[in-house]
Amino acid sequence: MSASESMVTLSGVPGSPYTRKMLALLRYRRIPYKLILGSRDLKGLPQAKVSLLPTFYFPDTAGQLQAVTDSTPIIRRLEGMFPDRSVRPATPALALIDAILEDYGDEWLTKAMFHYRWHYADDIARASAILPAWTQGRMPDAALKAAGTAIAGRQIPRLRYVGSNETTWGVIEASYMRYLDAMEAHLREHAFLLGARPGAGDFGVFGQLTQLALFDPTPMAITAVRAPRVLAWTGAVEDLTGVEPVDADWFEPGALPATLTALLSEVGRVYAPLLLANARAVQTGAEQVETTIDGKVWVQQPFPYQAKCLMWLRQEYAALDATARAQADAALAGTGCEALFAS
Repeated sequence: MSASESMVTLSGVPGSPYTRKMLALLRYRRIPYKLILGSRDLKGLPQAKVSLLPTFYFPDTAGQLQAVTDSTPIIRRLEGMFPDRSVRPATPALALIDAILEDYGDEWLTKAMFHYRWHYADDIARASAILPAWTQGRMPDAALKAAGTAIAGRQIPRLRYVGSNETTWGVIEASYMRYLDAMEAHLREHAFLLGARPGAGDFGVFGQLTQLALFDPTPMAITAVRAPRVLAWTGAVEDLTGVEPVDADWFEPGALPATLTALLSEVGRVYAPLLLANARAVQTGAEQVETTIDGKVWVQQPFPYQAKCLMWLRQEYAALDATARAQADAALAGTGCEALFAS
């Protein structure tokens, strides 16, 4: 296989947390890649059914390129293509925990990212000025400003899709504070979520933190004061090519540190009840999700994709043998995450 044939091609932008998630993962796994910024150089490449960033371009069985989105299944696909430096623990119970943490980053922590960026005036101003400049900087100032205004006009109304509204924003911000405290405590003793090597969950939360801790002014200021280790960790995870992982770097599922249990408890406190309530709303065809999260009312539009997220987690849990299931049950007991897999 030639160098060009082994190179992974993707399109994305630095302002996309999922693009940053996948670029950092590719660097850590030492997978050669070519990044296409924006849409200028996409001529000749297929379009995805749903336009999301990043978009990967993989050959199908006939050798024809297909546009693929959704970072979690792409990570699993890359595991099969490039076996070295895996980000999926070999122990099935720990792999389930990794999947929960990745899903939390992708689907709950992103609520904080989107909320802070498009709720506060300073954050809206910075995002409007800089996001278009990453891909459209070579244009007159007036045109660039208009592009930023268009982005803000498109994104601010989408707050309702991620669940940020007058009823819920306080829950989102309080959860982010608790997450910072729990992650800061974990990083006092451990390099990554599941030990001394990064898992997919690390890259899931990292992607959101590239914006929360390193770009958007309101959460960036909060993170710098409240969780300096988290801010530093985010900068370091950008490029982990120098890490040399071994199998012994993973935690044992029966001996998880209290700091990881605390992180899982935050997942169970806020994200697990949302997943369950959203799945019920999608299943019954309800017009909105109505539930209680952290003792507060939560209302948002149903999100069919997150119903799939719950289904995929349950499928992974169902595939565990009796020993692995007992390990997972013991690790999750009391965190609130066990509710995801209750009969």
